Amino acid sequence: MGRTRKEIMASLPKARRARIEKRAAELHREVEGLKALRLLTERSQSQIAKGLGIKQPSVLKIERQTDLYLSTLRRFVEAAGGTLVLRVELPGKGVLNLTGLGELES
Repeated sequence: MGRTRKEIMASLPKARRARIEKRAAELHREVEGLKALRLLTERSQSQIAKGLGIKQPSVLKIERQTDLYLSTLRRFVEAAGGTLVLRVELPGKGVLNLTGLGELES
């Protein structure tokens, strides 16, 4: 009979276990797509639709899109209870956070 994941992890050196657990935590923070984001925030399409002021079928359409306006993405993230932060990594310049993109003019 095979060993469980817990048994395998217990048999590894402490430093290796720490690296594996750190990488697992990083992967958990990565979210692929808006549907995954919505599910992570435990919201239904109807709840997102209400936050966006649209109907539920429109949320399904947004979740399936691969190309979005930043304003649509920002509004979706806010309807899910989050804040959109755009991060740019430039060689020799480090990490920059872009602000003011995707905001609707009043």
